[in-house]
Amino acid sequence: MNFDELYIKRCIDLAENASGNTFPNPLVGSVIVYNNEIIGEGYHSQAGKNHAEINALNSVKDKKLLKKSTLYVNLEPCSHWGKTPPCAEAIVKSEIPRVVVGTIDTTEKVAGKGIEIMKKGGIEVKTGILEQDSRWINRRFFTFNEKKRPYIILKWAQTADGFIDKIREKDAKPQPTWITGIQEKLIVHKWRTQEQAIIVGTNTALNDNPELTSRYWFGKNPLRLVIDKKNRIPKNYKIFDNSVNTIIFNENENNDENKKVILVKINIDFDILEQILLYLYKINIQSLIVEGGKKLLQSFIDKNLWDEARIFKGFVNFKNGLKAPEFNKELERIAHFEKSDLFFVKNN
Repeated sequence: MNFDELYIKRCIDLAENASGNTFPNPLVGSVIVYNNEIIGEGYHSQAGKNHAEINALNSVKDKKLLKKSTLYVNLEPCSHWGKTPPCAEAIVKSEIPRVVVGTIDTTEKVAGKGIEIMKKGGIEVKTGILEQDSRWINRRFFTFNEKKRPYIILKWAQTADGFIDKIREKDAKPQPTWITGIQEKLIVHKWRTQEQAIIVGTNTALNDNPELTSRYWFGKNPLRLVIDKKNRIPKNYKIFDNSVNTIIFNENENNDENKKVILVKINIDFDILEQILLYLYKINIQSLIVEGGKKLLQSFIDKNLWDEARIFKGFVNFKNGLKAPEFNKELERIAHFEKSDLFFVKNN
């Protein structure tokens, strides 16, 4: 790894400090280097606050050194006015002679314009350093803007013999069937803080009565989404507790007043997932966790509407029950827990 790659890697590491907190903005870190020493660095912590490059510039104590320094950033500096001024113009004004960029910002507002501003300002600009890594950290941002839908994460747990649930008795108390342990629960709740929305189907809501919150981890709760076409879920269930913003997709009624729980009508004669994803795009939701059940997960798989999957394979056997989704992808094990292994796959 050469010096340019090393410092872009540092930018990515800095950017990850704000994971889950910058929506709808991307994750960006910036480093300023003079004579092979970092003299300033920063990252974008929250939408509406200073961008990474500004924080990096502000952190440099001796501003005279900027004229002999290189600024590194994992994403092309912005070129437009939003809640903050254009970073590209601020970099030009700082008189930094060289800028190294991880990847181009492909959104219409930027798309090379930031680089053009810097080059016209006399700056030497180098791009495409650790580009794949730079795109990966902002996969939600790029997917949302390039594919016009949220970044979709499939998540489920299955037994060693391939079941995701037991056969439920008719009068059984609604509660989750646990296949994994407390460690897995903690990491799942951490994931929820990093994404904007989470969705389940009717049967999962009826059988498990889930809260769909991040209560076991510090951070934001995702927007709760439930598909309940016939409005079958009782109003005393946890999704109606008004603790978290919730949307119920149904075929009967709209109720989009200023409430914690709103109803959104969908047309069941057309593609339901496409309608939901279009709705989420319109309300600026960049990422979505699909937590079940089997029917909902399988529908995303069958339509190839997913970007990554996170699958816990427990060590218990049910012998019979509800089969796990059919998923013919080569999985990579990324973690071992006391009661399960965690597997991961990207949809290339």
